[in-house]
Amino acid sequence: MKRPTPSSRLAVVTLIAASLLAAPGCKPKAVRGGAGTDNPDLDEAAMGTGLDRKDIAYLADETVVKLQASPLWGRWSSSSERPIVAIWPIKNDTSEHLDDQMLTLLSDLETRLIDSGVVKVISRERQGEMIAEANLQQGVEFNAAEAATIGRQIGVDYYLTGKLQSTDERFDKERRVQYSLFMQVIEVETSAIEFQKSIERTKAIVR
Repeated sequence: MKRPTPSSRLAVVTLIAASLLAAPGCKPKAVRGGAGTDNPDLDEAAMGTGLDRKDIAYLADETVVKLQASPLWGRWSSSSERPIVAIWPIKNDTSEHLDDQMLTLLSDLETRLIDSGVVKVISRERQGEMIAEANLQQGVEFNAAEAATIGRQIGVDYYLTGKLQSTDERFDKERRVQYSLFMQVIEVETSAIEFQKSIERTKAIVR
């Protein structure tokens, strides 16, 4: 009996692989997830160690929960006039490219503060215009003197600001990234820190 040559074996393997790829069950497909769909838990699983939408929502929620439990919030709530608050761009102090995630975080924080009804929030678009006029980058770290100058021009009483940091650990094929969102509320007129908290979130790839 004639033994198959290496080239014929390769042809058979190639043909089998092609037929498997062509099978209906092997083709990738797009699915819709969330409430009211066939995949309500699609967003629950993590796809990697980066910050996803659920992580961002958690960081925003925890920031506002801690702020609402602070003495500063108590003073704001009992004030006859709602204080005016702006959100300074939060600095990405990690080694990852997170521009989109940082913008989403800012939007989430802005929305939660507006929904509280306790403070007035300056639109980030208006603040962005003032930052651009001062020739500052959107991701610049908070500077009290610069913020006070811009704050007085747009009538801000307080700034919510902060930075995102991370610690990245790897062992064999496992990886763990610990994120820390460090947040402050600073009074514009005095530069006094009126609120300061850190919120953590960990993502990992394990075998």
